[in-house]
Amino acid sequence: MTVTPPWNLGKDCKMNSISDLHYYLLCFLLLLFSAFLLRSISNKSSKSAPGRHLPPSPPSLPIIGHLHHVRPVLHKSFHHLSSKYRPLLYLRLGSYPCVVVSTSSMAEEIFKTQDVNFAARPVSPFGDGLLFGNDGFITAMYGDYWRFMKKLCVTELLGTRQVERSRAVRHQEITRFLRQMIQSASNTEVVDVGARLMKLTNNIICRMVMSTSCSEEDHEAERIRELVKRSFELAGKMSLANSLGPLKKFGFWLYAKEAKEVTTRYDELLEKLLKEHEERAKSNDREGNKDLMDILLEAYHDDEAEFRITLGQLKSFILDLFIGGTSTSAETMQWAVAELINHPTVYKIARDEIESVVGRSRLVEETDIPSLHYLQAIVKETLRLHPNSALIPRVCHQGCKINGFDIPARTPVAVNVYSIARDPAIWENPNEFCPERFLVSSKTETKGQNFDFTPFGGGRRACPGKNLAYAVMNTAIASMIQCIDWKVIGEDGDGAKLSMQEAIGMSLTMASPLRCLPLVYFNPFEA
Repeated sequence: MTVTPPWNLGKDCKMNSISDLHYYLLCFLLLLFSAFLLRSISNKSSKSAPGRHLPPSPPSLPIIGHLHHVRPVLHKSFHHLSSKYRPLLYLRLGSYPCVVVSTSSMAEEIFKTQDVNFAARPVSPFGDGLLFGNDGFITAMYGDYWRFMKKLCVTELLGTRQVERSRAVRHQEITRFLRQMIQSASNTEVVDVGARLMKLTNNIICRMVMSTSCSEEDHEAERIRELVKRSFELAGKMSLANSLGPLKKFGFWLYAKEAKEVTTRYDELLEKLLKEHEERAKSNDREGNKDLMDILLEAYHDDEAEFRITLGQLKSFILDLFIGGTSTSAETMQWAVAELINHPTVYKIARDEIESVVGRSRLVEETDIPSLHYLQAIVKETLRLHPNSALIPRVCHQGCKINGFDIPARTPVAVNVYSIARDPAIWENPNEFCPERFLVSSKTETKGQNFDFTPFGGGRRACPGKNLAYAVMNTAIASMIQCIDWKVIGEDGDGAKLSMQEAIGMSLTMASPLRCLPLVYFNPFEA
């Protein structure tokens, strides 16, 4: 009999535990592979179901489907696949099926011909409890709640009459923004243009919704901007985790701590805003001049309201306004400034137009915009090249046909606005920044009926804030063109050309913050 020395017992036990660990790990991997294989076989059999004619697909791999085709910038990946294969594609991203639409004619099918069938959006990747889950207006199912909130948006905030009534608010905030920019120029201070524009849009939305600007003392605008940025990043991570099939819960677990932290910070901020608003409402007679927050609180407290919303829905709606009404417009304006810096001839033409209409005695105003055709073309060309939402998601409610192919019920569909905006059959030299194309063509969003240019989506789920976004962007960009020159400080020295590289993620943002030295060209505030 062989006796194991006592000093080797620990070693033998350790070896046994390692062997056990390897055994259990191998079992786990075999089970995981089996689960993925079963899912893959299931997906394959469902795709090849008799009588079903799904859109074409690129070559796929077992388990991961088409994930190996996808690159970090999703809309560019889909654009590349559509250019290489077909403009209507059926993809399987892990366990997550989706259809990608990349032509204006098929976008018309989604946004107009079969609008009701595609009125739903994919559920939030966050789930209930995180970033208010599916309580949001943006991701809400098409139904009573969504219709009530859209009606509220149109009648109390974003309709043509309401946008006209809030013009004074925009004028005051743009004036304050420009004064601060001129002050920075006087101090030879390099500014983060995107951060300044985010603060501008935050203040406009805050005043329209709650009759107050973001607090300067506790840096509310900066906190909101950081939270919005983290929300977009987190949405990308959670969407990736959502495609992992049997590993989905593990993926969610990886990001749960970050999601809860962002949710808590949002909740604290919104609770603070709600409390401050209710205190102001108590101290003032607001009966004849209610803002949107007053109306939302009434709908929350009133048992007999047309639709009684929950506190989660109220908070989520405010969050949607911050994300949809501030970050998107700020990003578009940042892209516009970058394009103008890189195209000085365009900058000069726009400035000459403003001076011919406004002169050099006052600041350009919103009422001047209808006469500034080239300025409007700059904004539209910026939205064409850098759309707010490069991919517009929908869900097919009932099985239907698009372009002769079957789209199964409950299948997510992504309209690639980025790809449509680069279709050479529609746009001459589609990758070039050329505002003149909007002066000689009819490619406008004529009541949502032209689907060559749909930066705000289309159909009943189109962005309801389009009119407000144009009012803010046109006037703010015009004021910067009229008053400010920019000096770029880069690795190549003064006057370096700006990089137009996009950030990794689901939203179309600049990879690097736009930091420039503003120079005063015209100061409309001098006596």
